[in-house]
Amino acid sequence: MSGTIVIGVDVGGTFTDVFVYNEATGQVETTKVPSTRGDQSKGFIEGIGRKVADFSDIRTLVHGTTVGTNALLERKGARTGIITTEGFRDVLEMRRRDRPSTWGLRGSFVPVVSRPDRVEVAERVLADGTVLHAVDPEAVKVQARALAEAGCEAVCVFFINGYANEENERVAVEAVRSVWPTTYVTAATEILPEIREFERLSTATLNAYLQPVVSSYLDRLEQGLAAKGFDGELLIVQSNGGVMGVGTAKNFPVRTALSGPAAGVDRKSTRLNSSHQI
Repeated sequence: MSGTIVIGVDVGGTFTDVFVYNEATGQVETTKVPSTRGDQSKGFIEGIGRKVADFSDIRTLVHGTTVGTNALLERKGARTGIITTEGFRDVLEMRRRDRPSTWGLRGSFVPVVSRPDRVEVAERVLADGTVLHAVDPEAVKVQARALAEAGCEAVCVFFINGYANEENERVAVEAVRSVWPTTYVTAATEILPEIREFERLSTATLNAYLQPVVSSYLDRLEQGLAAKGFDGELLIVQSNGGVMGVGTAKNFPVRTALSGPAAGVDRKSTRLNSSHQI
């Protein structure tokens, strides 16, 4: 990475904003182009091309994306399966408690994973972490193959009390990955290894739901940038305002759920700070 240019790109549903900073000269430039619906990487690269002739001059790209956000809002994630503990097939649907009015708000709720795509295996870990019933990897493989044959692109493995002892879940995930046709396999304890089953399952499920969508987008983006001669560092803005590498973003796409809004706030803060300095 020998370039001297640092670029921030915030892709929204309507416009793609590009912030260009030349570390060698101190020059700052901005531009705005329409976002390209269907493949945001095209507008991303077009916007940079308006200000940078040679992509090899770019040292770092920081990207805020709404690909995951839009997929969630529009329910256009991948068909996802869930493999869970026997007797806990409906945690995603029951939530913390099955009630029509939560905190005074009313509305219907339809899980992103339909009931036929939520399957069970025999296993049990107690709340203190004791393995009461070890999981059978072969039984897990049978369920995984069934989900794949049914048309699921991604799968989430979630076991009760996995936060206390992840051994059963780890064994099951290894079994699933050995037969799953893609790399889109999510382990709930890898995403949110914390107490409370609905929070852990819902977060992990959304990670699986987004993985094919976000991963394929980032693949196209990397390929498009490489074709332009970019060989620098590409970082993705997380929902908390921090950044992560592309590999991490592909494995944990749920962290990009608020990537675009977080990048927008960071961009405005940068402008305010620049104004104060002037």
